[in-house]
Amino acid sequence: MRSSHARLIEGPVAGHLVSMTVPMVWAVLAIMLFNATDTWFVAQLGAQPLAAMSFTFPVIMVMTSLGIGLMAGTSSVLARVVGEGDMGQVRRLATDALTMALIISLALSAVGIASLDWLFTLMGASPVVLALIRDYMLVWYAGFVLVLVPMVVIGAVRGTGETRLQARLMMASAAINLILDPLLIFGWLGFPRLELQGAAMASVIARLVTLAAGAIVIHRMHLLCSPLAPPSTLWRSWKRLLHVGLPAAGTNIIIPVSAGIIIALLAAYGDRAVAGYGAAVRIEALTLVVFFAMSATIGPFVGQNLGAGKPGRIVEALRHSARFCLALGVVVAIVLGLLAPQLSRLFSDDAEVIGVTTTYLRIVPWSYGAAGIIMVVNAAFNGLGSPLPAVVISVTRTLVLYVPLAYAASRLIGIPGIFAAACFSDLLSGIIAYAWFRASFRARVAVPEPRRNS
Repeated sequence: MRSSHARLIEGPVAGHLVSMTVPMVWAVLAIMLFNATDTWFVAQLGAQPLAAMSFTFPVIMVMTSLGIGLMAGTSSVLARVVGEGDMGQVRRLATDALTMALIISLALSAVGIASLDWLFTLMGASPVVLALIRDYMLVWYAGFVLVLVPMVVIGAVRGTGETRLQARLMMASAAINLILDPLLIFGWLGFPRLELQGAAMASVIARLVTLAAGAIVIHRMHLLCSPLAPPSTLWRSWKRLLHVGLPAAGTNIIIPVSAGIIIALLAAYGDRAVAGYGAAVRIEALTLVVFFAMSATIGPFVGQNLGAGKPGRIVEALRHSARFCLALGVVVAIVLGLLAPQLSRLFSDDAEVIGVTTTYLRIVPWSYGAAGIIMVVNAAFNGLGSPLPAVVISVTRTLVLYVPLAYAASRLIGIPGIFAAACFSDLLSGIIAYAWFRASFRARVAVPEPRRNS
C-alpha cells in the first residue's frame, strides 16, 4: 500500500510540476527578497558597506551551499523511500538528518569565526572594508545553526512532495527580515543604529522564527521519531543522506568559489566594481526565481517516480522543464536589457557602480535559459540518487570554462569580458547537461522514445 505522501506518482506530469512550482516560486522569491532587502538597505550606507557585503557573498554562499546539499540529500532519499511506501524509515531518516545538521552547523560556526580575518584578507578586502565585514560576519557565523537546521527541515518536507508549507515559512521569514532591517541598520523607532551588524542580526532573528515554525510543521506531519538511536543506525542514515548531500553540496559550493575568484578579479578594478557586481547578482537572483523553484520541485518528483518504478514520467518532466526554461530565459534577458540602468539605480547613485551593474545585466541574462536547464538537470540527477554527474557539470561550467575564460577576457577586454565569459560558459554547459541526462537516464532504465503523432 502506498503512503499518502507519495502524491507525485499519479496524475498529469505537467500538472504536478505547475502545482509544485507555483508555491515554490513564492518560497524562493522570499529567500531572494530576504537577501536583496539586506543588500538594498546596506547600499544606502554607501559604496564601502555595499562592497563589504559583496565580499561576504561567496563565503555565505559556500556555507549555505552545504545546507542546500544536506537539504537535497534529505529530499532525495526521503522522496525515494516515500515512493516505496516505507514511512517508518522516512521518520528515522528525517530525524537523523536534523541531528547531523545540528552537529555540522556548530562545528562550521567555530571554523568560520576563527578564519574570518585571514580569509577575507586573502580575497582582497582592504583594512577599512575588512572591519565592516567583521561586523557582519561575526553575527552571521554565530547564527549559522539557524540557517542549516531549517534547510534540512525543508528538505524533509519537500521529500513528501509538499511545497506550500515551505513557501509560507520562507515568506514569513522574509517579512520579518524586511521589518527588522531598517530598525536595526538605521536605528529607526528608537532601536540602536547597528549598520552592517544590524543587517546580520535581523537575518538571525528572522531565521530563528523560521526554525521554530519549521519544527512545529515537521512534528505535525509526523516526520520525526526519537533522536536517540544506536551509533550504527545513525551512521547508516548519515551515509545514505551524505551519498547525495555531499556531492550536492560540492555542486553548489563550486559556484560561490568561482564567484569569489571573480570578485578577486573585479577587486583589481576597485571597490566600486565589486559593489556593482554585488548589486547585479542580487538582481539576477530575483530574476532566476522560477528556475530555482523548478529545480527544487523536480528532485522530489524524480525521486518518488523512480521509487515507484515509473521512469517515463521522469523523461516527460525533464522535457517540459527544458522547454519552459528556454522560453522564459529569452523573456527575462529582453526585460533586463531594457531596464538595466533603472534597476541599477535602485542600489546606488554612484556612476561607476551603476555602469558595472548595467553591463552585467545586458550580457549575462542571455544565458539564463541554459542556466535554468543546468539547475533542473542537476536536481534531477540528485533525485535519482546519482549526484556525481551534477558535480562534473558544475565543475565544467565554472572551473573549467568560466574562471579561465574570465581571467583571459579580463586581460583582453576588461570587466565586460568577465561577464561575457559567464554567458558563454552557461550556454555551453546547458547543452552538455541536458544531453547527458537524456543519454544516461535512458541507458539506465531503458526508457523507450515517446511516440510522435504522424
